[in-house]
Amino acid sequence: MFKTNPKLAARLRRKQRIRKRIKGTGKRPRLAVFRSNKNVFAQIIDDEKGVTLAAASSIDREIRQRRRELGSKKDVAAEVGRMLATIAGEKGIKRVAFDRGGNLYHGRVKALADAAREGGLEF
Repeated sequence: MFKTNPKLAARLRRKQRIRKRIKGTGKRPRLAVFRSNKNVFAQIIDDEKGVTLAAASSIDREIRQRRRELGSKKDVAAEVGRMLATIAGEKGIKRVAFDRGGNLYHGRVKALADAAREGGLEF
């Protein structure tokens, strides 16, 4: 698979294991998190229809403008979680299945999840 990068290969194996168990439905869509070195992206997906219902990321205009005052990448990820919870609440989405995308539940991924819970999402 990826002989040159064993960390990426391990993350992709974890991602496949997670996705075998987690499926987003109309009643309980999947909250998928992607974390790059600089940014974090989150979207709520209905896998049955193949549609993204809500999305937020650290490159959105509202967050980009406040990036300096937010400070660390962890704080930025928490703001993405709050923003996603707000968008989901406006669309009537309360319950989701959390898909950490093969990343460890630690740091930015955990900050995003905790902020989304505070914002009203249940998972």
